[in-house]
Amino acid sequence: MNRTRPGTGTGSGAGSGGAAGANLGAVRSHNTALVLGLLREAGAEGVSRLELAERTGLTPQAVSKITARLREAGLAAEAGRRASTGGKPRTVLRLVPEAGHAVGVHLDRDELRVVLADLDGAVVGERRTGLDLGAGAETVLGMVAGVVEGLVRDGLGLVLGGVGGLGGLGGLGGFGEEGRAGGGTLLGVGVALPGPLDHARGVLHRVTGFPEWDGFPLREALGERLGVPVVVDKDTNAAALGLSVGGEGGSFAYLHLGTGLGAGLVIGGRVHRGARTGAGEFGHQVIQLDGPLCGCGNRGCVEVLCLTAVGRGEPGEAARVLGVGAANLVGLLDIDLVLLGGRTVAGAPEVFAAGVREVLEARSRREGVLGGTVPVRVAAGGERVVAEGAAQLLLGPLFGRGDG
Repeated sequence: MNRTRPGTGTGSGAGSGGAAGANLGAVRSHNTALVLGLLREAGAEGVSRLELAERTGLTPQAVSKITARLREAGLAAEAGRRASTGGKPRTVLRLVPEAGHAVGVHLDRDELRVVLADLDGAVVGERRTGLDLGAGAETVLGMVAGVVEGLVRDGLGLVLGGVGGLGGLGGLGGFGEEGRAGGGTLLGVGVALPGPLDHARGVLHRVTGFPEWDGFPLREALGERLGVPVVVDKDTNAAALGLSVGGEGGSFAYLHLGTGLGAGLVIGGRVHRGARTGAGEFGHQVIQLDGPLCGCGNRGCVEVLCLTAVGRGEPGEAARVLGVGAANLVGLLDIDLVLLGGRTVAGAPEVFAAGVREVLEARSRREGVLGGTVPVRVAAGGERVVAEGAAQLLLGPLFGRGDG
């Protein structure tokens, strides 16, 4: 999958399968992200400078300058030589995954899961513990900070807590000497939790069932405690981003059924959050006007109907209800794929996949949908998918994924 965004500058024309770069000093970060993205895609085999120039549309001189900076920063290294069709063998370069890391936090209503991921997105450390999201901001914040600090200390040998000076995500992603530790550089912490919330400002709104969090500046508060950059997003958006970076292409919906129900939407390869990070409030579409009362205040929401059925020990009925909501979403957005995840789905994955698929197939037959039924499957990543996606909120921009 191409993890980079097409450029808009004055490159000499992109090669096949690559994104266009721009030979302008003002877009150095953009061009660096293009090169880093191609290095990551190439894996351990690496890629030559000439191939990087061909795929980005940058001049060989511009690529040489970028790769020199990346090598100096420790992000790229030689991966041997490759035979050339003419002239001397080409030196190939590879990404150094251990040169940088990001923390991903999944802050659920009753559980905290934290992962440490390298530049490839591979998880190199993990912590998990019970948590009560209603215990109060100071209590929850203290627990999150403590778990993150412990994981970073054990994994990287880096002591957090107001250290500051780790830089932002511009340029080479803030890879300064002050951010280096025994295990590389820490980019920051991505936090994913139930919405609604303001992704741009990192401020929570009325989290369903926990109105006391309304207006809490989570990004600012946690950033001050840890001394590193913090990014906040909805759990479903983070998961969708991680799945997209991991290779899921096109337009898809990730439906997360755990302690609640929500959707992460990827439209045309980009996470769709909406103007106020409100897109994907999938669980609170009303499908039964006189149904049971939901935590959001409405009656007959998909979420309360699904969770009530699960509570009765009827996962098949929950899957059917989830399928009705999924069919509505497919009809509205005409997406290519439906992915399922979350702890509740993980408890009976085949039942949920089959139940949702059955409803979508019935809709397809009834309406004669062009192209047939939209595929349904369980998302890769299991119960770690949200935490891994939260780490991509930091890693994504480094590799040109501005929707991170």
